[in-house]
Amino acid sequence: MRILGVTTKWPKLKRPFWTTFRLPRRDKDWQVGEEVQVVYKPRSKQREVLGAARIIEKIAKRFWSPSTRGNIITKAEVIEDGFESVQEMWRWMLKAHGARVRQEPLNKLTVEWIR
Repeated sequence: MRILGVTTKWPKLKRPFWTTFRLPRRDKDWQVGEEVQVVYKPRSKQREVLGAARIIEKIAKRFWSPSTRGNIITKAEVIEDGFESVQEMWRWMLKAHGARVRQEPLNKLTVEWIR
């Protein structure tokens, strides 16, 4: 079971279903139906296993699209994800992941707790 790490204990994590944005994994991308272990700060001394969850939906989203038909990340989605604006999320993603954010769509994962 792969780890889905979080760095903040967002209020959304208390709901039965929640969403998160992730870049595609280079080894094997996230899959609908995949069970993951949700871990708070997985690489620190404060590491805490929050539980097991299942990915129930995966949608490719971008910060912008050259066409009007693209799946664009909305303000409502970034607020639900814990950011105040699309620009704030963009800056955080760019700092954390660099040029990949410009080149690749993000996966919007909908996750449900299973235990």
